[in-house]
Amino acid sequence: MLIFVENITNRLRYTFDFIFKERDLTYEFTTNKESFINSEVSKFNYSRASFDKEIKSLTPSSILFREGVYNFSINKKQFYKEECLTINDKTDPFASIFYIITRYEEYNSTLIDHHGRHQGKHSVLYRFNWHHYTMCDRWAEDILAFFKYNCGLKYENKIHHPQIVPTFDIDKAYAYKHKSPVRNILSNLKDLWTKNTKQLLERKLVISGSKKDPFDNFDLIYDIQRRGYDVKLFWLLGNYGKFDKNISHKHKRHIRLIMKMAEISTIGIHPSYKSNSNEFFVHQEIERLQNILSKHIRNSRQHFLKLTLPHTYETLIEQEIENDFTMGYADICGYRAGTARKHLWFNVMTNEITKLKIHPFAYMDGTLNEYLKMKPEEAQEIIAALYIETKKYGGDFTFIWHNDTINDYGHWKGWSQVLEFTLRLRGIPE
Repeated sequence: MLIFVENITNRLRYTFDFIFKERDLTYEFTTNKESFINSEVSKFNYSRASFDKEIKSLTPSSILFREGVYNFSINKKQFYKEECLTINDKTDPFASIFYIITRYEEYNSTLIDHHGRHQGKHSVLYRFNWHHYTMCDRWAEDILAFFKYNCGLKYENKIHHPQIVPTFDIDKAYAYKHKSPVRNILSNLKDLWTKNTKQLLERKLVISGSKKDPFDNFDLIYDIQRRGYDVKLFWLLGNYGKFDKNISHKHKRHIRLIMKMAEISTIGIHPSYKSNSNEFFVHQEIERLQNILSKHIRNSRQHFLKLTLPHTYETLIEQEIENDFTMGYADICGYRAGTARKHLWFNVMTNEITKLKIHPFAYMDGTLNEYLKMKPEEAQEIIAALYIETKKYGGDFTFIWHNDTINDYGHWKGWSQVLEFTLRLRGIPE
């Protein structure tokens, strides 16, 4: 496919690589009008220039040809068979892909929650009820269908077989075990003050060895790996704080547990809540995990899904992290970047395609139960729809659970069936 443009930019290459290279197709840009006119291959004019009416054209939005971040008026309109964004009144599926997959709207946004996170309910995708769809892939397919019908491009849709990727955040390895005497005393005093006799008794039984710790569900994660799933764990090793409550990274039992789980899974860092305001903690926590495992740590996911662009990703790149698994929202399910495909992060501020690979996730356990207040049966319907979307348009079906949510404990009673349902999704037809 030959594309005429007035200027070739990194933004343009990034967007067209997603459309073409992700689908094993080739394309070429040209700024030479004469060679474009004389070429006999499939061609398309993506510029303000005028050509013969037989050459299909689209006047582009300026977003792919500018630098920096600007505020645009955003609406929607039909392109071919799919609705896409209108950016400053320009209907442009190419610009739509770039706007969503780079999270362009988040760079200048002040619509954040009390944890400093961008909320899905304030996103453009949610505004148009597109958050459950892989819209960037839908737009890519729509563009290719347009090229096939109007420009003679030879292209056939592929059959996708998404890999199911279960991931677990280890925020608190244990509910009661292996905590310092001070933490246990303070917890007992709190339970006495609040008259939480049930928890007081449970703590006593667990510490004495009479009862299994309710968060110690690592045998269940072991079982998932034995069934052939590529399990990924993200371990919180930050210093104790209000939102960082794992046991000490120095505790021998904790170290032994991490090393044991590393035998059957890929372990990444789970940068602490406080690390978002101090890059030193990110480095410190990665170093702790590297010292425990004696290997370079390549994977990361932000604790509380705290992601601030471009700061968070720039920090991870500085720390030689290669894969990030944070791309999704806490308050809604769906595809934050409009795709389930892993892709390289584009830094909108520097206009550069980076080496950091983004792995989007479809849903998080807490989103379904705690944010959306769903029942397990309702959650399964949403999950099935998200999986079918991934199966139709490509990518991996990645999702988040925690070691403390997978064994029907407390307000998670009945939710183990949701995890099991997700693991068995491969058999669901389209």
